[in-house]
Amino acid sequence: MKFYDREQELEALRKVEEISSHDAQMTVITGRRRIGKTTLIKRAFTKIPFVYFFVGKKSEALLCEELSDIIREELGEDLGSFTSFPRLLGAILSISKRRNFTLVMDEFQNLTHTRDSIFSDIQSVWDANKEESRINFVVCGSIYSKMKKIFDDKDEPLYGRATARLKIRPFNLATLKIILNDFNPQNSEEDLLALYMITGGVAKYVELLMTRGAFSKDEIVKDALSVGSFFLDEGQEMLRDEFGKDYGNYFSILSAIATGETSRGEIKSYTGVEAGGYLDKLENDFDIISRRRPYLAGENTKSVEYVISDNFLNFWFRFIYRYRSAVEVGNLEWVQGKVLGDYETYSGDILERYFRQKYSETGRYNLVTNYWKKDGKDEIDLIAVDEAEKEIVIGEVKRNPEKINLQQLKEKAASIVNHHKNWTISFVGLSMRNM
Repeated sequence: MKFYDREQELEALRKVEEISSHDAQMTVITGRRRIGKTTLIKRAFTKIPFVYFFVGKKSEALLCEELSDIIREELGEDLGSFTSFPRLLGAILSISKRRNFTLVMDEFQNLTHTRDSIFSDIQSVWDANKEESRINFVVCGSIYSKMKKIFDDKDEPLYGRATARLKIRPFNLATLKIILNDFNPQNSEEDLLALYMITGGVAKYVELLMTRGAFSKDEIVKDALSVGSFFLDEGQEMLRDEFGKDYGNYFSILSAIATGETSRGEIKSYTGVEAGGYLDKLENDFDIISRRRPYLAGENTKSVEYVISDNFLNFWFRFIYRYRSAVEVGNLEWVQGKVLGDYETYSGDILERYFRQKYSETGRYNLVTNYWKKDGKDEIDLIAVDEAEKEIVIGEVKRNPEKINLQQLKEKAASIVNHHKNWTISFVGLSMRNM
């Protein structure tokens, strides 16, 4: 699949590359697995010599040997033999005092598997050499919690050392449409919704489906749930390294949320686990869930629901993890039947998410959310707020446009309207036709 989008990220990284010609740069790039970090990096840096190093879970001595060989091959510099990774980095920084080049360390967080003091030693070497260095040093990682700890924890030695930070996000909706149109110009809104539902715009997932010819709704669902499918084990492989030994409790909580048990009380009843601490970590340390409050509700409201932010993980926990017994024995046609049987309801929820994202991506609104009363009644699917212009869009989302009732929507929104005297308020009905 050809390279799509990322114009802003490419511009930012090329600016960093330019600055590195006279000032050492340390750029930290994060983003979930399969999002396209490595592809982006390799496309961005083309003007100066480029060294790419994947940090495997190996001993420090083996990592040194491997990186030394790559430096010799890519830069023509023989650094000799090292068993200390920070000392090897010091030698590389010495090279950068006389020549400008890019050094990328992918899955940087894997250095935690070597020894406890390694980041402290790296900090000492970096601080001692950076003033004279002309290196474009890029570190990236997909284990969000570990990268956050290394660079955001004030007690960690590399805190404050990054000169630039990028978080790579999924393709936006416009790009997802372009990709599907390129591969299948005759696609329907249903096909687009299915692609969004399962991939969420994650580059690798989109590429896999497109290259395998899964362009329509039925083909996308069938391919994702077929024998040998990449997607079947992806959720587990992605999250076990994040969660460690507590992965069982985290998986149970995420399964509850994906099934529709979204309040703390509902999650506890579903799992039997006191979920408070886990939910806080899933939101703040792992960046996997988000906490939503109804529009206009105060910070301390008890009317809170938790949602899995990532479309693929939401799908994986809803159908693949939930029916893992059938998956493990290869009864995948039965699982496909479960997905298709629940498709109208589940895709309706995803359609609401689609339109909230669509309004967010316009850049016109400072807040895009939804609304419900404490008793769960009078739910409103879309609230888009432009405080600067004092405008609000209030929307109802249905798969079938004939089921949209704007008069009923206005009645449900009466308290919101009363709260915003002299504001411009628009009521909209959004369906598959508006995708």
